[in-house]
Amino acid sequence: MGSPDSEAWRSDDETQHTVTVSDFYISRYELTQKEYEDVIGSNPSSFSGGKLPLENISWLQAVAFCNALSEKDGFTPVYEINDTKVSWNRAANGYRLPTEAEWEYACRAGTTTPFNTENSISAEEANYYGHYPYQIEENYFSQGNLETKPGIFRQKTVQVGSFPPNKKGLYDMHGNVSEWVWDYYGAYDTVSLTNPIGSEAGTFRVYRGGGWNDFAKNMRSAYRATMADDMGSPNIGMRLVLNAAPGEGTISGSARQITRKSNDGKVLIAYFSWSGNIKSIAGEIQRQTIADLFEITLVDPYSCNYNTVLDEAQRNQNTQVKPEIENRVGNMEQYDTVLLGYPNWWASIPMPIAAFLEEYDFTGKTIVPFCSHGGGRFGQSLTAIVKLAPNANMSAALSIHYSGGSSLISDISGWLTQNGIQNNRLNF
Repeated sequence: MGSPDSEAWRSDDETQHTVTVSDFYISRYELTQKEYEDVIGSNPSSFSGGKLPLENISWLQAVAFCNALSEKDGFTPVYEINDTKVSWNRAANGYRLPTEAEWEYACRAGTTTPFNTENSISAEEANYYGHYPYQIEENYFSQGNLETKPGIFRQKTVQVGSFPPNKKGLYDMHGNVSEWVWDYYGAYDTVSLTNPIGSEAGTFRVYRGGGWNDFAKNMRSAYRATMADDMGSPNIGMRLVLNAAPGEGTISGSARQITRKSNDGKVLIAYFSWSGNIKSIAGEIQRQTIADLFEITLVDPYSCNYNTVLDEAQRNQNTQVKPEIENRVGNMEQYDTVLLGYPNWWASIPMPIAAFLEEYDFTGKTIVPFCSHGGGRFGQSLTAIVKLAPNANMSAALSIHYSGGSSLISDISGWLTQNGIQNNRLNF
């Protein structure tokens, strides 16, 4: 489980270690919208189609569905749900989410390479942002070294089972939609364990596999994504698991609650902009909120040349180099909420945003992201923010296609209302 140090684009949280998992049953396919609607009677998905994978579902909705389907099929529900606290009865025979270890075992299907298709994966083997195959970042201008060349970007989910299965007969373990797992996000326990269940407590849950708008680097078998358990996304769905034999014990839902700071709800708009799109968007947000505005600038700015900055940005991401920020926020302690703006660069945050997040203590603050993109929406930028500010709250994010177009003003207004932000104050 995890990745070797030599794997390109690996993260520090993928420490390779040995685990053992007991036998289990896992669905060949991601849960479809029809299967969800037949039980729940509604459908939260952004794309519409009975045979398309369910998406835009939160972790809490996912475990509630598992219980509802278990009751419908005459099984004992696995989860005890008390508001947002969820416990798992490992002896119950009902439907459940896989653990992170079970998911990776099923995905890898015996491989130790970045993908279950081995060293690369094409847009003919999985549904993802096919313009950006594995290792495109460092080979963007000279693609002769790429094992897989750029392919189609479908910009949507596709019917489950549209691509060849892995060696265990499982479809779409890479791409289409990511899949929620049981585990809280946290550092791996690297000793050899049987049936590990992840961190004992946390604030965010893990999802795996990458989706239709992910770059290949974020679909690797070892890649770990994370989000708050009450949030969903158009590229996150689920896959069902059943015990092959009863397990033992009950796993308590020991969620670590983040205490929200309260200093009269003052709001800061902090942003990094290269092309000017985010600067313009941040200006409109300030006009609607009268919040304080802070532009993140660098001691050594990126090149003004587009091709050069693409190369600089990917090198900084790949080596996790955080450039030095030129300016500082005066009295960051006064702000409860930070509206954090950035362009989606290489499916993640620009490294100046990483430097900003490391510069201050965000414990108890609420981060509300907004990003501009060329088609990949947030990519894995939200996961990157969570990993850098694990003791912050995260609220509903806004993705804007390039500069936002004619709907920008209303889109921002609706997003601010959704987050309870008005006139530089939280308004609940």
